[in-house]
Amino acid sequence: MRIDLLSLFPEFVAQVAGHGVVGRAQERGLLSIHGWNPRDFAEGNYRRVDDRPFGGGPGMVMMIEPLRAALAAARAADPRPVRVIYMSPQGAPLTQAKARELASLERMVLLCGRYEGVDERFLQAEVDEELSIGDYVLSGGELAAAVVIDATARLLPGALNDAESAVQDSFEGEGGLLDCPHYTRPLEHPFGTVPPVLLSGNHAEIAKWRRMQSLGRTWLRRPELIDRDGLSKHDRKLLDAFLAGQTAGPDEGTGNPPGTPNP
Repeated sequence: MRIDLLSLFPEFVAQVAGHGVVGRAQERGLLSIHGWNPRDFAEGNYRRVDDRPFGGGPGMVMMIEPLRAALAAARAADPRPVRVIYMSPQGAPLTQAKARELASLERMVLLCGRYEGVDERFLQAEVDEELSIGDYVLSGGELAAAVVIDATARLLPGALNDAESAVQDSFEGEGGLLDCPHYTRPLEHPFGTVPPVLLSGNHAEIAKWRRMQSLGRTWLRRPELIDRDGLSKHDRKLLDAFLAGQTAGPDEGTGNPPGTPNP
């Protein structure tokens, strides 16, 4: 997969993307990231990329021609079809489903705005879609682009050392639920103990417990993700068992989450 970045600070995103899963994906040849700075395509001694908005008001607006030239260079660098995405708080929200869709692409261009944004005429003429990572405003689109790159790259086949890791993430798997809690060594700690079911070796019971925890966590933390009437009979029973444990409260001093059977 090839990702081209139109940004006044492409080196910032390249540095962020050089570590962890995304860095390994690049090392394995699964992903390449290329930066294009509109300032390199601007004219004049000062290489201006922005100007004051028509109609007045604060701030500056990124100009059409430097962006147009930078995008043309990015398009010409690879003959494959490319989707141009503008990182914007006005865009559709980034979801796990959207990340999976993007991971299926061969190419995409991420446009990072600055100042008050980008001339609307460029967006209308050259951009295929706008994408948001949340209902807030950043100083520029670079951090948002880094989030999109990370969420997408980890879904590329071979990017993760264990492909099952992605399958078990929040918003993945059956129903798009939140992930269940996880534990590791030490077994005993002042913060609590590990739920006994995870030590049982009974894989069916462990899977059942994890499903219950995912259902319960989603119900408590992100209830809009669950349609209770649409749950299977089995999942409804698991959710009811979790909520019953909530009513009883967690075992005092054990650190076991609600919904964990008493040993």
